[in-house]
Amino acid sequence: MDKRVFLRGLAAGASVAAMSGAIRAAQAGPLRVGVRGGVDEEIWEVVTRVAREQGLQVKPVVISGAASPNEALNNGDIEANSFQHVPFLRDQNQQRGYRLVAAGDTYISPIAFYSKKHKRLADLPAGARLGIPNDPSNQTRALVVLQDQGILKLREGFDPFKGTAGLGDIASYQKKVQLVEAASVVLARSLDDLDASAIVNSFAYQAGLIATRDGIAIERRERNPYVNIIAVHERDRAAPWVAALLRAYQSEPVRQFIVSRYQGSVLPAF
Repeated sequence: MDKRVFLRGLAAGASVAAMSGAIRAAQAGPLRVGVRGGVDEEIWEVVTRVAREQGLQVKPVVISGAASPNEALNNGDIEANSFQHVPFLRDQNQQRGYRLVAAGDTYISPIAFYSKKHKRLADLPAGARLGIPNDPSNQTRALVVLQDQGILKLREGFDPFKGTAGLGDIASYQKKVQLVEAASVVLARSLDDLDASAIVNSFAYQAGLIATRDGIAIERRERNPYVNIIAVHERDRAAPWVAALLRAYQSEPVRQFIVSRYQGSVLPAF
């Protein structure tokens, strides 16, 4: 081995070890990371173990129901959260005045329409009632799926990378349907009451549903802006523990767990 390469490797290892030691010494307690139950909770069990091996103390905090992981992060009740994509975070910052930023990518998990009555969206009868999320970013995802499936058309020039779409952005319908807006947690519990519903993966997973197995229409994975992230308060953007936390998440053990556990319904984005 080239001596210079060997020395550089030693220096890099020493740097990582020094950083981990400094972070460990500075920590008054574990880093509290807000997550939703289900997929994120499971993944963060692995992340916590990897982080511990790297000298970082992490404590996942499961935030359920209507409680907001972003509000908890903005208020300083937790140090980071991991449950959302950038468009959702952007909307939350704009609507609620939060000062939160993306620290790094985690995974992408496609939204899908599910039904107990129909096998395909093409089978929907006239007047079918379709549940869609009532938050701007996930409603956009559902509307894009319906456009891709030939159910409706969104306004000319709409770009999900640049903004969100709501009911007012529907230019026309190719199939006569009724869209019912509701919170994602409600949609996951209301499949018996609707012809089909678009359910984000975190709530679908808790209901025993997997997009690639049970979905009757699935969000495309190409050119998708909805990669999930770790978010932190903007004041902590450059804190050493942020890079350490991201390194623990974007590790090979976590990648292997995601691939083997979720069989393609959740995909590593690192």
